[in-house]
Amino acid sequence: MNSDATPTHQPNQLEQLKVCTTVVADTGDFESIRSYAPQDATTNPTLIYKAVQMDAYGSLLEKAAAMAEAEGNHGSQLVESVIDHLLVLFGQEILRIIPGRVSTEVDARLSFDPEATIDKARHIISLYNRQGIERDRVLIKIASTWEGLEAARVLEKEGIHCNLTLLFSLVQAASAARNKATLISPFVGRILDWYVDHTGGTYEADEDPGVQSVTQIFHYLKHHGFPTEVMGASFRNIGQIRALAGCDLLTISPELLEDLKASREPLERQLSIEKAKTDPIPLMEIDEKTFRWHLNADPMATDKLADGIRRFAADTDKLSDLIEKEIID
Repeated sequence: MNSDATPTHQPNQLEQLKVCTTVVADTGDFESIRSYAPQDATTNPTLIYKAVQMDAYGSLLEKAAAMAEAEGNHGSQLVESVIDHLLVLFGQEILRIIPGRVSTEVDARLSFDPEATIDKARHIISLYNRQGIERDRVLIKIASTWEGLEAARVLEKEGIHCNLTLLFSLVQAASAARNKATLISPFVGRILDWYVDHTGGTYEADEDPGVQSVTQIFHYLKHHGFPTEVMGASFRNIGQIRALAGCDLLTISPELLEDLKASREPLERQLSIEKAKTDPIPLMEIDEKTFRWHLNADPMATDKLADGIRRFAADTDKLSDLIEKEIID
């Protein structure tokens, strides 16, 4: 054996995953994003609320407040304007680090108001444009209610790209694809949570109901040739991630990105367009009545959609309270 031979580099699982899937960082922490070099990044009210309490990001809150006050806002309008500017400032900083897109969420409290959702999305895009950021680098996150899906249909026609979030069922995914949404975010971990809570069971990756749901959604969209991208989200363990290798995108927390980075076990592609084409999944004909019926018939999707909206709305309320305390008082 030649002792001078250069050892072969064995890629870690994060490197292997990036070969077949676009990796997205699910965090508002800039240093974590730098560490894992993802293509895209996504934020939500929970992540922004946590990040803004860190000393490193206090300057962004101050800057957002100054920008909102300069517009002449007062009271509740000032708080709302500060949040909008804060979301965009976080997004702007993230876009300095990543080569791809950032997802910025519309207030979850607008989830059943399509007109207000459209207005808020347009406003967020206008704030990005003021910072010199093109709309192609921004995805507007909207909850996958019927109203949110209809808002996305209008926005996509205007060239405002949407990420349909809080997505737990095939009917939501099929509706988003029909409405030409750029991207959907089916939630893996929250689906698993519901089944564990309601059955008391444990699930290996191949039996995981969250993994099965995303696989079904991926197969449906690819089988029927929809261009909407599928981004698995809300992971509880790296087994779920490995089971969805090959999905268009996966948005992953820093903790699980570190777990992937620490492992050098082989990681194989599980999802592909070729496999999807062989899955004889029928095309769904969807209008508002059939959408609401299918969603109502799925207790998990109904529960988790409502719960997700409540949680994001609660964190937006917490962020509002923090701004009132730090800025207005």
